[in-house]
Amino acid sequence: MAPMSLSSSFSILPSSISLAKSNTNPITQDPIFGVTRFSVSSPPSLTSVSASSTRKPAPATKIRPPKEIPEELFFDSTENALKKKKKKDRKKSAKVWVHSLPEVLSYRIHKKNWVAALELFDMLREQPYYQPREDTYMKLIVLLGKSGQPHLAHQLFNSIHEDGCESTELYTALISTYCQNKLVDEAFLILDEMRNLPCCQPDIFTYSTLIKALVDALKFEMVELLYDEMGKRSIMPNTATHNIVVSGYGKAGRFDQMEKIVSSMMESTTCKPDVWTMNAVISSFRDKGQIDMMEKWYEKFCSLGIQPQRSTFNILIAAYGNKRMYDKMSSVMQCMRKAKCPWTTTTYNNVIEAFVTVGDTENMECAFDQMCAEGLKADTKTFCCLINGYANAGIFHKVISSVSLAEKLRIHVNTSFFNAVISASAKEDALMEMERFFSQMKEKECQPDSTTYSIMIEAYRKESMNDKIHYLEQEKQMMISDDKKLNEPEETIHG
Repeated sequence: MAPMSLSSSFSILPSSISLAKSNTNPITQDPIFGVTRFSVSSPPSLTSVSASSTRKPAPATKIRPPKEIPEELFFDSTENALKKKKKKDRKKSAKVWVHSLPEVLSYRIHKKNWVAALELFDMLREQPYYQPREDTYMKLIVLLGKSGQPHLAHQLFNSIHEDGCESTELYTALISTYCQNKLVDEAFLILDEMRNLPCCQPDIFTYSTLIKALVDALKFEMVELLYDEMGKRSIMPNTATHNIVVSGYGKAGRFDQMEKIVSSMMESTTCKPDVWTMNAVISSFRDKGQIDMMEKWYEKFCSLGIQPQRSTFNILIAAYGNKRMYDKMSSVMQCMRKAKCPWTTTTYNNVIEAFVTVGDTENMECAFDQMCAEGLKADTKTFCCLINGYANAGIFHKVISSVSLAEKLRIHVNTSFFNAVISASAKEDALMEMERFFSQMKEKECQPDSTTYSIMIEAYRKESMNDKIHYLEQEKQMMISDDKKLNEPEETIHG
């Protein structure tokens, strides 16, 4: 497709980019995003230190906190304001440390600091005023699951029996923790335990959690067994449960089974399809490139009175963009405007990615500029797309400037981001830059994956750098070995 036709297909974007930039105040406005800049003042702790450096030291009679509660558990190095407040309160009563323990535990959980949270929780349980709370256990188990610590969650769960906090919800949270970490067999052991506890019988949320894990593992025959068990227990699947299975069948390309479930939902009086069902179905056909079927089911859902949401429109935009159907992509974007459904970063990411696919950097940049002009914040995917676009077009200096801009805007970097940059460097045969970004990747604690190593090994192979290939292959094997060790249960749990 010629560049001119691509530009015309993207003409739905407002043409006021240059005007918006020309009206930008260079002093108070960001030249790219057009948002007000604020000067960063020094932290209060720094100014207070300089101001009080000539004061006399405080009297030696200051009350100290109990030794059994280390101060470092309460404060991060950056929490100077909170620390200052606690020091002031400490003059009034040493009990403030004890009474603030639940509050600080909640803060640590919120900050996802599971190590400090577990330590504080152990201290809390030793306090004479401690009262077991189910929601505290729930938050800790969820945190450990998200932090990749399922076996520590099981250890914590053992103390639930001592505190008498058993419930179906807590068992389901532990099952979810195992499922999140792909330990389905362990999750089913917990289900077996629940079956024998009259007060903790599995419910629809328990089964839905397990079904989601089985669907992700493509174990559809076990899904059918759980459906049968639910029927025997008179537990009816709800729309959310069906949506999980619909999405799983769709991603696996099992469209016959997917359509069978959706049709049964349409005939049901209690479990009707919703917009999430619509999104699951049309995204499944989008991923397989079956645009006709996607449009057919979209019309069918709309005829049922299901209103598309922003996420639905974004799915359609991505589908048309991947197939280079820019007229239809533009029509969907116009429909969003008419429906007063604002374009989001995800919307623009789909548009940018569409132009990256055809190597149209001009329209790619146009979409990015328009997104910035509308005050939308770019994210990691935005910069991955930009970097891939410039790499495909052989404009390596813009790859480097994009990385610098991402750092300036404090964009969250992850493995995908560094893979894009490393791949761009490899395409340019800039091996020193590739190695520099690989080192930065490790410094940022972004775990290299198989894609990272494949890109670098292939780049070294082109230059016959066998010693570096050997080193990377060894490092890759060590990474695989470490991952296996992390997934092995600790002996203390089952021993």
